[in-house]
Amino acid sequence: MKHILDALDQRREGARLGGGQNRIDAQHKRGKLTARERIELLLDHKSFEEFDMFVQHRCVDFGMDKGEKIPGDGVVTGWGTINGRVVYVFAKDFTVFGGSLSETHAQKITKIQDMALRNRAPIIGLFDAGGARIQEGVAALGGYGEVFQ
Repeated sequence: MKHILDALDQRREGARLGGGQNRIDAQHKRGKLTARERIELLLDHKSFEEFDMFVQHRCVDFGMDKGEKIPGDGVVTGWGTINGRVVYVFAKDFTVFGGSLSETHAQKITKIQDMALRNRAPIIGLFDAGGARIQEGVAALGGYGEVFQ
């Protein structure tokens, strides 16, 4: 059982790196924080609970099925507290495909929006992104429609 938990911890550590250390360093060089760093500053210390950390895009067009599949798919979602009050939050991760929105990315955001509505809690969205993921075409644009609805 220990090896299974160790493997899970390794997967989590990899997912927390988003697009990788080089892209994190590039964000910092521009004077910008990563999605997780922004969430950490916003919420009460150690209150963040992340959802869907391992979700990846499903796009197969334009070689996307052969390229990078990064856990989290460019958006960090979850809940935490601010001054003890529950809030739901999503933060787009520029280190992953420039924070561009895919179909699964949008599904993560709408899931957190629905949870906030059900629990009558506020939602905060932190944007650092390059728009829709063009490789997904209509699926990505439809995702924006769902988020805005």
